[in-house]
Amino acid sequence: MRAAVVHEYKSPIVIEEIPDPVGSDEGVILTVEACGVCRSDWHGWQGEWPGFTASLPHVFGHEFVGTVLEAGKNVQEFRVGDRVIVPFTVGCGKCEYCRRGESNVCENIAMPGFSYDGGFARLTHVPNADLNLVRLPDELAFADAAGMGCRFMTAYHGVTTIGNVRPGDWVSIYGAGGVGLSATQIASSAGANVIIVDITDDKLDLAKRLGAVRTVNSTKDDPVEAIQDITKGGADVSIDALGIAQTVTNSVRSVRRKGSAVQIGMTPEGRNGQVPLTINDVVSNEISYRGSFGMPAVEFPAMLNQVATSKLRPGDLVTKHIGLDGVNQSMNDMTTFNTLGVSIITDYEH
Repeated sequence: MRAAVVHEYKSPIVIEEIPDPVGSDEGVILTVEACGVCRSDWHGWQGEWPGFTASLPHVFGHEFVGTVLEAGKNVQEFRVGDRVIVPFTVGCGKCEYCRRGESNVCENIAMPGFSYDGGFARLTHVPNADLNLVRLPDELAFADAAGMGCRFMTAYHGVTTIGNVRPGDWVSIYGAGGVGLSATQIASSAGANVIIVDITDDKLDLAKRLGAVRTVNSTKDDPVEAIQDITKGGADVSIDALGIAQTVTNSVRSVRRKGSAVQIGMTPEGRNGQVPLTINDVVSNEISYRGSFGMPAVEFPAMLNQVATSKLRPGDLVTKHIGLDGVNQSMNDMTTFNTLGVSIITDYEH
């Protein structure tokens, strides 16, 4: 099969033929119909997350949707031809977290595109299919759904479950990439007032179209001061959707007393990922600081019901369809923060 293969970190990705994946009794082989190119793929390609990534050569791609091509003999819930989406956090089904519906923090978690070859290839294997696969509504096109496997679902979990965003809340969001734009649409749909922060006006303009009531260009204005002024005291919930030291600290500083800071953006592993926080401010203002990682499969039905009725529109974030040959350019654009919205691989022949 044709795939985009990383042979060396930070080096051009090679488009080549590799063997088809091998199935398992509890897993399925999917024909990948569309796959998002996410900043998490960029972190992996940069070699920043060696603890997550299988050895090289490797096929990234963790935001994909597809059609079941082959189902293992023990798979009960899915059949050949089913349209499915794959959460990028795949649970083992046996640990205490999986048993209570929290497969996104599974003790033995696997991540397609990181733990094993993913959606930058025409075919991929998904283990423990009955636990981890989610049926895709017929109303949702593959290309519109691809980014839901990571960015949109991650934002949904962070906004609704971890952030507990309510109608009327002020929500500040740092970073107008795929996660930040998804969180903007989701929080706005929930009735919140969203302020989004980024460094480029085109991304901020897209955020407005997705529901943001105010935007802040942090190259022109101090974002913490702007948010404190707009909200008259700070955001009820602030979300860092980028994961660099400046946005981590600014997100926490943007929260009002008794508010919540949700950390979705991930930093590099090791010392470069250590970020100083002013703990006394967190303590004295009783700020809740919580991490948010992916989303368990059991939370998908509520999100997909809203997508099926067009209350949520993940397709609005898709700005570019590319072939496998376009993966290198997408990665290079992320290096310079020169991206807008979500790019989706829909052509595996070119």
